[in-house]
Amino acid sequence: MTRPTRLLSAVLAVLAAATAAPVPAAAATPPVSFHRWSSPRGFASGTADGVKHSRAGLRIGTPAGSVERTEPELGTTRRYEFGTWTSPVHRPGFDATQLVASWNATTPAGTWLRVEVRGSGRTWFALGDWAAGDQDIIRSSVPGQSDATGSVDVDTFTAAPGVPLDAYQLRVTLFRAEGTRTTPTLSAVGAMTSAVPDRFTVPASRPSGVGRELPVPRYSQNVHVGQYPQYGGGGEAWCSPTSTQMVVEYWGERPSADDLSWIDPSFADPSVAHAARATYDHDYDGTGNWPFNTAYAATYGLKAHVTRLKSLTELESYIARGIPVITSQSFLESELDGAGYGTAGHLMTVIGFTPEGDVIANDPASPTNEAVRRVYQRAQFETIWLRTKRHTASGAVASGSGGIAYIISR
Repeated sequence: MTRPTRLLSAVLAVLAAATAAPVPAAAATPPVSFHRWSSPRGFASGTADGVKHSRAGLRIGTPAGSVERTEPELGTTRRYEFGTWTSPVHRPGFDATQLVASWNATTPAGTWLRVEVRGSGRTWFALGDWAAGDQDIIRSSVPGQSDATGSVDVDTFTAAPGVPLDAYQLRVTLFRAEGTRTTPTLSAVGAMTSAVPDRFTVPASRPSGVGRELPVPRYSQNVHVGQYPQYGGGGEAWCSPTSTQMVVEYWGERPSADDLSWIDPSFADPSVAHAARATYDHDYDGTGNWPFNTAYAATYGLKAHVTRLKSLTELESYIARGIPVITSQSFLESELDGAGYGTAGHLMTVIGFTPEGDVIANDPASPTNEAVRRVYQRAQFETIWLRTKRHTASGAVASGSGGIAYIISR
């Protein structure tokens, strides 16, 4: 719901429909890799220009230069000093087709950062201009990026056909207001690469017998319908931040009273509105930017990233370790018994499994907080989450998330 199918993905899906056949259940597990740089040794393996290492992460040292930035929506023009860190070339070990980056950082007032990726060519593609707040820059993905090697759709880099993403580099630029000593701090940056084939069906996994349910707070997105239209307006637009906020609070973290002071006191669950504002992507015009959600979670001192998981068996291993997992899926109402709705894209939080292996989810697309807990059939849930192709109610072909998940932990 918050995460509608991207226009580019939908177009590619339609173009591929004529040749893409359903993949049989016995298909091989697709390759997925997540690699992160977060330790002093990891950051030392890259190239620093104007940034320095600290115990907390990378910070601006002696700036590499300065740049002027105008924010028409804020009515400001300011100069920022900057420093950059460029990762070494990383090879995932297979020919990837997609990449989604994630980062964990703090950005005090007057600071922000940009994350970029370079694949097979020379072009650096921007994956987001980000700050935890919205008083200095307009937090946003960057539109209109493509060349012969690939393109960016909101937060996802997709390699061009015939140009495999067998290696990549990330680059992070840290900015601070010129003449100040305040600096952003980057504690981690990484990327998920994958080569999930076009498939309408997925292999069925066997329950591992976890049979555990985590005590994750329950929040409904639908109690916020019509709230703060400048941040998506609540309701179906807020499934991602609602899910993220559930997990943040599961780990014992939440916004301060000062953080929530801007919210109408008559509104229920103000922390959900705060999460929506803190994840809002102004170019995408929504709160469903995947790494913006995990970056928000990380501002509470948590570790957070976006990846793809290969099966519910893999997801069960996180539940066994006490880690709830946020998943992205799309489906017709008839494809998920008990949901009571269909969606072109929706985030929910898997909080456990029944002894039989069915999925226990906190589904924010519920009328009340009390109704959020749902139990969904394992095979149905696995299909709508892991597939990359699906049929709409009209019979057209659209895309699916291919197992996208937010992993947020201590």
